[in-house]
Amino acid sequence: MRPLVVGQCGQIVTMQGPKRARVGSEMGDIGLITDAAMIVRDGKIEAVGPQDEIEWIAPADADYCDAGGRLITPGLVDAHTHLVFGGDRLDDFEARSQGKTYAEIATDGGGIWRTVGATRPLNTEELAKRASHHFDLLGRHGTTIAEAKTGYALDRDGELRSLRALQSLRPRVVPTLLAAHAYPKDQDPEAYLAMVCGELVPLAAREELARDVDVFVEEGYFSHEDAERLALAARAHGLGLRMHVDQLADSGGAVLAARLGARTADHLEHTGADGIAALVEAGVAPVLLPGSVWGLGLSRYPLGREMVDAGLPVVLATDFNPGSSPVPSLPFCMALACRFMRMTPAECLTAVTVNAAATLGLETSHGALMPGMAADFAVWEAEDYRELAYWPDVATVHGLPGICYNLNFR
Repeated sequence: MRPLVVGQCGQIVTMQGPKRARVGSEMGDIGLITDAAMIVRDGKIEAVGPQDEIEWIAPADADYCDAGGRLITPGLVDAHTHLVFGGDRLDDFEARSQGKTYAEIATDGGGIWRTVGATRPLNTEELAKRASHHFDLLGRHGTTIAEAKTGYALDRDGELRSLRALQSLRPRVVPTLLAAHAYPKDQDPEAYLAMVCGELVPLAAREELARDVDVFVEEGYFSHEDAERLALAARAHGLGLRMHVDQLADSGGAVLAARLGARTADHLEHTGADGIAALVEAGVAPVLLPGSVWGLGLSRYPLGREMVDAGLPVVLATDFNPGSSPVPSLPFCMALACRFMRMTPAECLTAVTVNAAATLGLETSHGALMPGMAADFAVWEAEDYRELAYWPDVATVHGLPGICYNLNFR
């Protein structure tokens, strides 16, 4: 394959810097180059820099892609999604628009159980098709890598089918076992948790079906003690731990995630100063999900500004799911973070590229456009990186990883 020169880029966001998550003031340094170009060879970035410098070193036999002054960023990385599910929750959405609460919707047969009922009957192939479709929705908004959780079957065989369905999307999708999403109504809670820890976790590890396990820690769902049992099982089998914590109340979930050595603590809408300090001390990455706050019609967003200032490697993700966050767009989540969490557009870009990649173990290959890293990039109908958060539905993706579609080749 001949090398490719992508030239006439209005801006390239390189994320130049250390191949690790960025913290503090580093989050505002996005390695921006204007009037830029880059060389791609064998699927990797060979060089990136000002247009005139790249022209001097460009191989004579290279294909040329004229970006027409457009913005190029690393392919976005969505570090928290729920891609594997059947059906939808349109009825729930309409009920919420009429003022019904989450609890009222659940009582009427909606909520997670509506999705469980639509997911359990599906075979692995059907689940894979739906997950692929959902991943394509993310891709339309610039996402090229995503973490994806199970959690809508809530039984042994269904959770395994969900994990196996995600294998067809590797390496673009990194699977997580979220069997501890809610206790199933049709099983004894203690027996279910014992099965998750004693059967599903070992199977997921042995067959390399998942990188991490996850648990939803809230009143009425999984307790701190439950999370500890799951963490011990995950650690015993070499899997990492991700945690949904402090979404609905400050239950000490962030402190728990720190104590358990979680890879990430997700949601954190109600996490305060003590929780932030604990995450800093333990080196746990916060994954903030403003789309779910918006989707539920709530007003309390995570303390994004405070977390950046505290030195945490903040990550933004969509929480894409059929209920609380039917949001496939990371740029929309960036807009929410700028508006309601006082993060800057540059910090938001860091949070959806290199920092997100680091939580998936991809910080040396993805999330930045530096020599030797994957040529995994998005071309946007925008001239300035700030447009992604300024009008996120206008600055839509124009290209996908390593290939510029519908642009000008010569």
